[in-house]
Amino acid sequence: MAIVVNKPLPEFEANATGGIKVSNTSHVGQIVVLYFYPKDNTPGCTTEAMQFRDKYKDFVKAGATVFGVSRDNMKSHDEFKSKLELPFELIADTEEKMCHMFGVVKNKIMYGKKVKGIERSTFLVGADGILKQEWRGLKVPGHVDEVLKAVKLLKKAA
Repeated sequence: MAIVVNKPLPEFEANATGGIKVSNTSHVGQIVVLYFYPKDNTPGCTTEAMQFRDKYKDFVKAGATVFGVSRDNMKSHDEFKSKLELPFELIADTEEKMCHMFGVVKNKIMYGKKVKGIERSTFLVGADGILKQEWRGLKVPGHVDEVLKAVKLLKKAA
């Protein structure tokens, strides 16, 4: 089932670092930011993770929980999280269930070959479990500030 803005998230359950299980209902009552990224330890993904890290206190202050999501396994996530001192958890979507549900799996051309990759995307879920906003195929510069602004607006509206 695909996700739709202004509709509740479909059922899902996933494992995250820190031994946490994340589901469509696990964080009701909190604003949730789910950001999907292609791969741990790559330049763009490292920059994006560090920007979420550097603004994390602002997200918490605005009432939001942040999760990074990629197809990497838990070992890779634990190392990436530790190396960058990320204060938020990373979801290991090794079977691509969440990636397909959120429609972020795309065919890309890399070095002249067609490959299946993750389109950098962010989803903002309200405290009521309803998808409020989505950013797809985004560029890293300025993105985290844009998401934080949307979180603050959402909190103000609540």
